Formats: sequence, structure tokens, C-alpha cells
Amino acid sequence: MNTATTKIFKIRLKKGDTVIVLAGKYKGKTGKVTTVHPKENKVTVEGINIVKKHVKPNQAHPQGGIIELTKPMWVSKVAIVEPTSKKASRIGFSIDKDGTKTRVFKKTGKEIK
Repeated sequence: MNTATTKIFKIRLKKGDTVIVLAGKYKGKTGKVTTVHPKENKVTVEGINIVKKHVKPNQAHPQGGIIELTKPMWVSKVAIVEPTSKKASRIGFSIDKDGTKTRVFKKTGKEIK
């Protein structure tokens, strides 16, 4: 893939948001977003999409062995959780009178803290 033509996706989720998984092996599970990867259109969610990796002995793991890693997953597979209803919602934006842009839940229109 050519680095000059890589698209940077607009991801509305931010680090620390609580999300629910909509599809796949971890469907229905919730977790916090630990990192956002705009170039890959993926997010890493705490405790979701864990894989086992075999590692040779190195400085970090002198013994080697099998370690568990949290891999990024597609943004389309997760949705932000609305705290009041505990259900998935989409994210929209609203612009206040003073010109500040805030994220809001599409279902209720409440501001995302």
C-alpha cells in the first residue's frame, strides 16, 4: 500500500468511550476504547478481540511462550453505548451558539461527555 495515497478515516469514537460490539465472536460485549487507528479505520477495545501469539525468547519475554494480545477491530463492528438506556447509538454533532462543536447521541440528542 502506498503511504502517499492512504486515506485517513473520520472516526467519531474517542479514547475512553464505552462501546458495544455489534457483530462477530464478541457480539454483545462492552468495553472501553483504548486506541483509535484512523489510517486503518479500526479501534482497539479493552478485553475484546484477544488473540494468542507465540513469541520467541527476547528481551521483553526472556522465556518466550504464548502471550495474549488485544488486536484492533473494524469501527463498523462497534457502536457507542448510551449510559441511560445501555443500548447502542450512533454519534452526531451539534454546533452551539458560540460555535463549539459537540458530539451527541443520535437516539436521544443528549451530549456525549
